[in-house]
Amino acid sequence: MTNPASSSNPSRNAIVGNATLAGAEWLSTSSGTVDGSVEGRRRSCVPQLVEAAAPESIALSSPSTGKTMTYGELNARANRLASHLVSLGVGPEAVVAVCLERSFEYVIAALAAWRAGGAYLPIDASWPAARREAILADSGAHVLVARGISATGAKHVVDVARDAVLFTAGPANVGPVAIARESLAYISYTSGTTGKPKGVEITHGNLLNLVFWHRRAFGITKHDRVSHLAGLAFDAAVWELWPHLTAGATVVMVDSEVRTSPELLRKWLVKEHIDVAFVPTTLAEPMLHAEWPRETTLRYLLTGSDTLHRYPAPGLPFQLINNYGPTECAVVATSGVVRSTDPHEKRPTIGGPVAHTQVYLLDEERQPVAPGKIGEIYIGGTNVGRGYRNQPHLTEERFLPDVFSNRPGAHIYRTGDLGRLLADGSIEFHGRVDGQEKIRGHRVEPDEVATILKKYPNVDACAVIGYGDAAERHLAAYVVPKANTRLEAAELRKFLAAQVPDYMIPAMFMLLETLPINSSGKLDRAALPVPSHQPVRDALTYRAPKSPLEKRVAAVIGEVLNTTNVGLDDNFFLLGGHSLLGTQLVLRIRQQFGVNLTLRSLFEAPTAGKLAATVERLVIAKLQSMPEEEAAALLTALEA
Repeated sequence: MTNPASSSNPSRNAIVGNATLAGAEWLSTSSGTVDGSVEGRRRSCVPQLVEAAAPESIALSSPSTGKTMTYGELNARANRLASHLVSLGVGPEAVVAVCLERSFEYVIAALAAWRAGGAYLPIDASWPAARREAILADSGAHVLVARGISATGAKHVVDVARDAVLFTAGPANVGPVAIARESLAYISYTSGTTGKPKGVEITHGNLLNLVFWHRRAFGITKHDRVSHLAGLAFDAAVWELWPHLTAGATVVMVDSEVRTSPELLRKWLVKEHIDVAFVPTTLAEPMLHAEWPRETTLRYLLTGSDTLHRYPAPGLPFQLINNYGPTECAVVATSGVVRSTDPHEKRPTIGGPVAHTQVYLLDEERQPVAPGKIGEIYIGGTNVGRGYRNQPHLTEERFLPDVFSNRPGAHIYRTGDLGRLLADGSIEFHGRVDGQEKIRGHRVEPDEVATILKKYPNVDACAVIGYGDAAERHLAAYVVPKANTRLEAAELRKFLAAQVPDYMIPAMFMLLETLPINSSGKLDRAALPVPSHQPVRDALTYRAPKSPLEKRVAAVIGEVLNTTNVGLDDNFFLLGGHSLLGTQLVLRIRQQFGVNLTLRSLFEAPTAGKLAATVERLVIAKLQSMPEEEAAALLTALEA
């Protein structure tokens, strides 16, 4: 393996490593099951490689529950469920939707789908029911594995609580299932411009390229402990699981409270002796200048999903690796080391291509741009997926024949991103060609949100755009009401919340009499009013904070959201807050009031008034447990 720390060219040598050696492990296109030989392992796909791990080694660990699962147990349970899936008709190209929380059962279900010869589709259990159903219907899922979900468009449902015996009883061996490298491995849904999410199809061959590049680049062995915290419907979760489980390493699951807090996550990584961790950019950046103890075992902090703006502080015990890649290209297309000694005049680069991957920077005529010039990023190579499910026209538009390759049938993916090749071979990211936005690490098509909003009965017209600086983007909706009707921001948010994830709900709504139109009859985005940092509130509902505690809580909310005059009935999340900002809010309130407030408390009491009442109860409970003198001193400090 090439050590990322030792190369003079971090983008090409340090991360990509020796592409020939990396590819030699799997370039055979034969299918088959593990036969115990070296050649047999080379021919295997991910499920067979997981099965080859030492049965007594720990595969999964959940520190919050104190539970672990060995590879022997993981494989046996996956095989038992796979036998049942086969009986339900799962085979090659059949889709098994997995709608579960982060758990051992989630991993078992995904692995079982493969062992049955099919593919898996991750669905976030927190998504609105309407979105889950739309994705199930579009995917044509044959089976849904879930917990407590009855209404579904899938032909069969396996409830992990009701049908727990399927995981623990029955034969632990499933018949040999040949998996072709060209077969579908998983589907990952992203936002679409038409109001309909689009499903990206990734094959086993695409996935194997990611697996072997990652294992070689970061020296993954069976002795490693790696974290699992990415959103389960986010393709980074694929990256966290399968390269490590094929290497016999231990995947350690992060609980929901820790995974959204940079401070808690940093402590957790140290406590759990994590060797390699993926952390989304917005969480990783605050960790780059934090204090890390000497006993830190972390070798690599992998980041991605948003533009990286900060360099690591000198003396960190780990290397920071910045990664880039669209869902359509099996998670990671480029990768590179970011060092504290790099020039800080510009933002960190996205590195260079990973193994068996080509990156082209092309102009509007799809010709290579001159060195140092900005061009659109096109990606070619083994990691380019099959296309979009049930959308042949969109597939044809974005997955193009690779005229630069001699490989028969090769395609390149048109990303819509802009980049510039630097002298050292690394790529500098320069944003988007179109209006697509990255909101909290998720790709969002503003037009999809606008299409859904137009279905609201009192909306005559609307437009949705992104705003904010490069470090933190939000959505703003411009809405024209129908004649003689009223629109309230809360109503529109509620309408959207029933159909899309929270990151797709605009932080701001602005009412207009008409949308500005240019001379061509198209929306004139430049003429839209600049989004105000003062969120729109419903009319005549403002109640000002009265008590000192209410005023302080409202002020803290205002500081976190960069707004003023927060009222008692103002909902943190409807003012544009989300879980990452919620973590900041919780930490500030802990510091100011000395109470053990949790993120769960914020979800249960999201308005300023209710949150102040929660803080008051916690303060009173703390005062009652303290000696009288200490209680008096604390009360004085709080009233100051």
